[in-house]
Amino acid sequence: MRFIGKQEIEDIAIGAALLGTGGGGDPYIGKLMALQAIEEFGPIKLLSVDEVPDDALIVPSGMMGAPTVLVEKVPSGDEALQAFKSLESYLGKKIFATMPIEAGGINSLLPLALAARLGLPVVDVDGMGRAFPELQMVTFYLDGISATPMVLADEKGNSTLLNTIDNVWAERIARSATIQKGGSVMLAIYPMSGKNIKESGIHNILKLEEDIGKTIRLAKANNVDPIKEVLALTGGFELFRGKVSDVNRKTETGFARGTAKMDGLANYKGETLQLRFQNEHLIAQTEDRLLCVTPDLIAVLDEETGLPITTEGLKYGARCVVIGIPCDPKWRTEKGIETCGPKYFGYAVDYVPVEELVKKGTRAK
Repeated sequence: MRFIGKQEIEDIAIGAALLGTGGGGDPYIGKLMALQAIEEFGPIKLLSVDEVPDDALIVPSGMMGAPTVLVEKVPSGDEALQAFKSLESYLGKKIFATMPIEAGGINSLLPLALAARLGLPVVDVDGMGRAFPELQMVTFYLDGISATPMVLADEKGNSTLLNTIDNVWAERIARSATIQKGGSVMLAIYPMSGKNIKESGIHNILKLEEDIGKTIRLAKANNVDPIKEVLALTGGFELFRGKVSDVNRKTETGFARGTAKMDGLANYKGETLQLRFQNEHLIAQTEDRLLCVTPDLIAVLDEETGLPITTEGLKYGARCVVIGIPCDPKWRTEKGIETCGPKYFGYAVDYVPVEELVKKGTRAK
């Protein structure tokens, strides 16, 4: 057990944006919410999974919707509190702790803000090791754990309790409700036992986010290349360097969908990279090379600072480095690839681990 303070929040926000692969909500908004909560209520207790009793009730909290909506529809924090308290009342059991459902900007930091307000601990675990766009795309789903009962709450005071026959239906119905509520809502979801999170969760994700943020911060302070330091820490690979030449982005069906193109620089001059995203970056390829594909992580970093750039933050002219990071082994199982591999999203390519693509220079189909 340890306590999370302001510097840890600053570092976690950077790491969360990187592991969020372009999605997971605006890290700046999440950071401000967490910092304000610490100002008002003090540091946040962070537990390892080993410190959680097997029979304890753990409820993740987070945001659902298109990250682009958050630019204008900033949550107050009351929505998350309402969702959490409503689910606790329905379950009739005291919630022991909360946790992030994914590693992503606001969705790594929202549970910290909520925990500070409620005086609850946060468990250092999540269900993705990155961010994904749909509710069933968590390791808990791979192990048959239900997303419901769940509560969606908005800034108007509306709350919706869902009980569904499976997690895919939970995604469909919750997505429709989210659109009606303005494109983003706060969730209390996947109520689980301590035993569940120990067996199915991805451990020490907040620690990894903090380490990434700290690595970038210290690299800049010491005039060291932050991107090289991040690649060494995460076991990642440089995939491309270029300048953003086009961004086609729109908010539809509750997601931020689109493509971004980069003209190659330095060793990549003469090549054009295309990124496709649905909240998160899902596939990176040039005219003749597949560079990385979901469920492996694709992150876009500012070439000079090493700071991650979200999909809604991509702008014409930005000079970027695109990196690929191997996903958690849970996603490389048959069910993992079926759940969030390239063919689920409609891309006519087979999943190939990023380290194999880098090693062999596999050509895209």
